[in-house]
Amino acid sequence: MPSTDDKRIPPHVQVLIAGGGPVGLAAAVELGRRGVDCLVVEPRVTVSRARPRCKTLNVRTMEHLRRWGLAERLRQRAPLPASWAQDVVFCTSLTGRELSRFTGVLGLVPDGSRFAEIGQQAPQYVLEEVLREAVEETSPGRLVLGSQVVGVSDGDDLVTVTVEHGAGQLTTVTADYVVGCDGPRSVVRDEIGARYVGEQALRPNFGMVFESPGLWEHVAHGPAVQYWVINATAPALVGPLDRTDTWWAIGFGVDRETGENDAQQIIDGVAGRPIEAKVLSTDPWTARMQIVDRMRHGRIFLAGDAAHLNPPFGGHGLNTGIGDAVDLGWKLAAVLEGWGGPDILDSYESERRPVQERVIREATANMRVLSTELLADNLEADDEAGAQARRAAGRRIQETKKAEFHSLDLVLGLRAAASPIVPAEPEGQHGTTWAGARLPHLFLEDGQSLYDLLGTDMTLLALAPDVLVPAVEEAARLRGVPLTVVRLSGPVAVEYAKLLGARLALVRPDQVVAWLGDEAPQDALALVDILIGDAQRSEKAFRSP
Repeated sequence: MPSTDDKRIPPHVQVLIAGGGPVGLAAAVELGRRGVDCLVVEPRVTVSRARPRCKTLNVRTMEHLRRWGLAERLRQRAPLPASWAQDVVFCTSLTGRELSRFTGVLGLVPDGSRFAEIGQQAPQYVLEEVLREAVEETSPGRLVLGSQVVGVSDGDDLVTVTVEHGAGQLTTVTADYVVGCDGPRSVVRDEIGARYVGEQALRPNFGMVFESPGLWEHVAHGPAVQYWVINATAPALVGPLDRTDTWWAIGFGVDRETGENDAQQIIDGVAGRPIEAKVLSTDPWTARMQIVDRMRHGRIFLAGDAAHLNPPFGGHGLNTGIGDAVDLGWKLAAVLEGWGGPDILDSYESERRPVQERVIREATANMRVLSTELLADNLEADDEAGAQARRAAGRRIQETKKAEFHSLDLVLGLRAAASPIVPAEPEGQHGTTWAGARLPHLFLEDGQSLYDLLGTDMTLLALAPDVLVPAVEEAARLRGVPLTVVRLSGPVAVEYAKLLGARLALVRPDQVVAWLGDEAPQDALALVDILIGDAQRSEKAFRSP
């Protein structure tokens, strides 16, 4: 079981993680499975089921869970299986008129070989519970609950961390590195002097979870992962947390006082009729579109909500934070294992900031049209005016909301366009769309995922029988880089090489393409030095054959 005893807090760890939400736990899993000794300090003793928060785990997050061996465990715990519904419905109420719908949303259905795992709808607490278990299985006693980081001081060789626990007791821990995953009110962010830059929406929103026995019997639109309710009484977003009686809802433009006083009225408006309901929890919030001015101070890093905030529309926030944890996790492990060079940690912000900024832009665009912007006269009228109003609403919904629910190009297409550990292409060479991007997924002829063949660390993917790899293997050996060689053969290898535009690919631990070429480079050692963040070590600049 996770510890709440200060005696279990070690005097020193390699990496201390402030905050044990999904991002902090994901960082601990990434590090722990690479043999790094890390400590997660989390104030909450138990995972609260009162506020489900994020409910969309996208295909990229599920691919990481697969890599950790946790995807199936999470699916078994999720109250709603992915097969239960893949629709988003826009309607005047749960019992009223349907205006439009999107099907096959949020990566919840397979798409050939495009990804290794479909998405999954699951309350945030399910993910946290699974990740807590994984941390304990990997590093027993290193998840310390009921404690919080209250101070950090960066030194040349170590970070000194002050942890508060019990009745104000303080314990000092030193760490080689600290990762601040302690959310919007991050102590770590404040301690290093970083600050959010950006905007905050003016309109409040009121989240709640409620229980309503028998509500399903009245839903006119069939199962869906979300229902966007468009009526003047309760413009809202609502969805099921399970297949029985528990629902979540967001009332748009509703402040805390109004929401708490009129919760039953909002629920009745969403349902389209008076219903029996019990409010289990409330969560007033206002959307923020912000990112920190810097994500690193020496040996201290920021990730997840401590580093960036975006509106929840599209389900990108938590998933972006998981991406932060994976990116930073393998890079910290590389340094601590001795093969990561000085530039590899600099690449964390240069690679993640463009991703975070793009996600903020996309989520902000999704927020421009909510239920409140879709209100119109006659939407429930039985006459021709009503039919015309509904058709017009349907057209606008399809025009303005499609990108929110069909966003796989964003989820899978994010790329480290400028990174010190992704080699620049030589002048005159044709450009590639894959360097710095996620390795395109492939199911092999036997149904196995290509991703399952990749090594834990660096992988050299060879796609032709005559392509030579010893030079790269020897360069990796000289630099102490763990390298797995994977050879594909036959028609599948030929077609995949055409897709990549190369017969060789070096793939990073995060399944991102680090380098492509038809033959091993003339100076394989210079290439490896760039990939591990130690380009200055080689006297020669990288040259392609």
